[in-house]
Amino acid sequence: MKRKKRSIPVYKMQSPVQEKPSQKMIWWKYTTVLFSVILGIGLIILILLSHNLPSLIQLEEASDPVLVSRIVSNDGVVLKEIYQKKRLYVPIDLIPEHLKQAVLAIEDRRFYNHWGLDLRRIFYLGFRNIISMEIVGGASTLTAQLAKKLYFSPRRSIIRKIREGITAMQIERTYSKNEILEMYLNYMELGRGAHGVQSAALVYFNKNVDELELQESAFIAGMFQLPYGYFNPDRDTLEAVNRRNIVLRSMVDYGKLTNSEYDSLSQLPLAVVPREEDDENVIAPYFCEHVRQQMERKYGMKTYTEGYTIYTSLDTRVQACANSAVNAFMPKLDEAMRNRFMQKKEYLKWFDPPLKSREEINSFLADSTKVDSLFKEYATVQCALVAIDPGTGHILAMIGGRDFKKWKFNRATQASRQPGSAFKPIVFTSAIDNGWPTTKEFLNQPVVIKMVDGTEWRPSNYEEDEEGGLVTIRRGLAKSYNLIAVRLVQELELQHKAAWYAKRFGFSTQINPFDAVVLGVDAVHPIELTSAYCVFANKGILTEPVSILKVVDKNGNVLEEATPNSKEVLTEATAYIMTDLLQSVMNSGTGISARSHYRFFRPAAGKTGTTNDFRNAWFVGFTPQIAAGVWVGMDDQTISLGEGRTGASTALPIWAPFMRMVHDTLDLPVEHFIQPPGVVRMDICSDSKLKATEFCPKVVEEIFLKGTEPIQSCDIHGKSGSGKKKRNHQQVF
Repeated sequence: MKRKKRSIPVYKMQSPVQEKPSQKMIWWKYTTVLFSVILGIGLIILILLSHNLPSLIQLEEASDPVLVSRIVSNDGVVLKEIYQKKRLYVPIDLIPEHLKQAVLAIEDRRFYNHWGLDLRRIFYLGFRNIISMEIVGGASTLTAQLAKKLYFSPRRSIIRKIREGITAMQIERTYSKNEILEMYLNYMELGRGAHGVQSAALVYFNKNVDELELQESAFIAGMFQLPYGYFNPDRDTLEAVNRRNIVLRSMVDYGKLTNSEYDSLSQLPLAVVPREEDDENVIAPYFCEHVRQQMERKYGMKTYTEGYTIYTSLDTRVQACANSAVNAFMPKLDEAMRNRFMQKKEYLKWFDPPLKSREEINSFLADSTKVDSLFKEYATVQCALVAIDPGTGHILAMIGGRDFKKWKFNRATQASRQPGSAFKPIVFTSAIDNGWPTTKEFLNQPVVIKMVDGTEWRPSNYEEDEEGGLVTIRRGLAKSYNLIAVRLVQELELQHKAAWYAKRFGFSTQINPFDAVVLGVDAVHPIELTSAYCVFANKGILTEPVSILKVVDKNGNVLEEATPNSKEVLTEATAYIMTDLLQSVMNSGTGISARSHYRFFRPAAGKTGTTNDFRNAWFVGFTPQIAAGVWVGMDDQTISLGEGRTGASTALPIWAPFMRMVHDTLDLPVEHFIQPPGVVRMDICSDSKLKATEFCPKVVEEIFLKGTEPIQSCDIHGKSGSGKKKRNHQQVF
C-alpha cells in the first residue's frame, strides 16, 4: 500500500508593513501639480501676451513740438490748421500743485504706493461689483490709463486688459513716478480737441496752466474720465459743475482741501469760456474741407501729424467777394420763402403729428423761437458758387452751402442737380462743331418728345406766348427757347453726339442720349458745369479744376506740385463761336439784367438755367479771366423756390455782383475774346440769312466756321427793295 506524500507547508516571506497614503497627502500632491501646470500656462500666456507690446517711446514723443498742417491760400493767408491732437507740452514744474493733487484725488490716490496695478483696489472693487451685481467703479490706475492710450483701438477684452496691465508695469519700471505723472498730464485727451492740461487750460479758460485757480484745476481734473461725455460743459453745464464739485470733495477726502474751502469753491460758477468752433473764422470752410479730404485720401493720418504746408489755389480776395455776394442776396430769398410758406401754410406739413386745431397753430405762431427754428431747418435756401481760372483750372473761390457748421455737405462738389437750360451750350456746341451755322433756323412751335418709358412729353418755352415762326440757333440760345433746342436735337440727330461731347467736357455723371438731353434733365455737379464753361473761355482747352498747388513737409521738402491736366476738347474756332453766342445771352437774352441792372459791362458770356417747378436756378458765365457758376435751390428737391424763381432772377443776382466785385477788387484789365483763325465774320441779311447787299433793310453781323458761311447774296431784296424775288434757300452748311 502506497504511502501518501505528506505536503509540507510553504511559508512566504512577508514584506514590511506599509501605511496607506492619506487623503490629505494625495490632495496636496495633486494641488501642487495643478498649481505648477497653471503657473506654467500662466507664464507662457504672459510671455505670449508680452510679445509686440506698444513701444513706450510714444509716451516720450508727447513732448515733441505740435506738428500742425496748414492750408495756405494762393495769396499767402493761412486758411486753416488741421491736426489730430492739439497738444502743448509743459514740464511738471510748471503745473500747479493743486492741479496735480486734484487729478490724483479723483483718479489715483495710491499713485505713489503701487507698481502700476493697484491690487488692493482691484480686489476691493471686484468684491463690491460681485456683491452689488453691477459695475460700481473702475480699478485702473493712472499708469494703466496711460498704458491704455498706447492702444489706439477702443475695443475691450480680457486679453487687452492683461496687455495693458503688463504695459503699465513696464512703464513703472522704466520711469519715475514724477515722469509718469508728467506724461499723463500732457498726454491725455480733455475735450474740445485738447490733449494735455496746457491745451485744456487755453480752450476752457483762455489761460496758461500755471495761471489756473484751484476750482478751475478741479474742473480739468474731472474731464479726464469722460472728456466728451456727460461732464463736458458743451454738453451739459450742470453736470460739469457737479463733476467739478465731486473732484473738490475728493480733495477733501484726500486731505488736500478743508471743508470750509470746499463750501466756498463749490459755489463758484464754472466760468468756462464759450467754445470757439474750428471753422468759425475760416473764410472758405467748404474749400478747406475739400482740400482736407483730398489730403487724407493721399497721405492718410499723416495729414494731421506731419506738419505739412498745403499751398492752395484759393484767393481770399475772390472768396471774400463770393461771400459778400451770397450774403447780400440769400437772406432776401430766405425771407421770400418764409413768407410764401406762411401764406400757404406749407409749414404745417413739417409737423409730426400735424397741427390740426386753430389753437395749436396759433400757439406755434406765437412762439417766435419755434417759428425761426422751424423755418431755418426746412426753409433755408441753399447755394453753391465756384470760381475758376479758365486757363489754369485753379479754383479761386468755393461756397458749398449756407452754414458749414450745420451742413457739412458740399453742394459745389458733391451735389447732383438738373442744370436745366444751363446745359444747352454743351448740346449747341455739338451742332456748331459739326458744321451747322449760327444762322440755322428751326420752327418755334410745339414738339413732342418720346421718353424712354414710351410716354410722350410736350415741352414748352418759359413764356408760352413766345412761339411763332423760324428762329436761328443764336436767338434760340439767347432767349433759351426750349422748343428750338429740342428741334435742334431732333432734326440734326444730335442725341448721341451731345452725350459724347458731355463726356469730353468732363462730366462724370450719367448723360443720356435722348431728346431731352438739351433741356438739362440729367443731373450734374456745379463744379463740373463751371469747368465745362471754362472750355469756351480757354479756347477749347479743358483744364481739370485744381485746388492743391503744392505740398511741403516740415523740413521744406516738396512732396508734390500740381501741373495742369489739360486736353483739347474743341477747336479754338468752335470755342470762340460758342463764346460769341453766349455773349448774346448777356447782351440781348435771358442774362441781360447783368448789364441793365447790375451794371456789369465787361466782355462776358453766360447762360441761365431753370428746372421744372423752379426747383433749381443756375447762372454760369465767364470773362477771359474768370469763370463762375452759381446754383440756388433747396436740399429737399421736392420743394420749389417759388413761381418765377428762374436762373435770371435767383442765381444771376449773385453771379453778376460777384463778377463785378472780383474784377474790380483784383484790378483786372478789360480783356476781349480774341477771334482766332478759322472764323469768318460777315454781314448778312436779317431776313434771308444770306450775304447782305446794299438793298437789304436790316443787316446783322454774324460769325461762321470757315467753310460754313453763306456764299450767295441776298435774293429777297432787289434794287427797288420790293422783295418780289423768290428767296433761294440753298445755303452751304
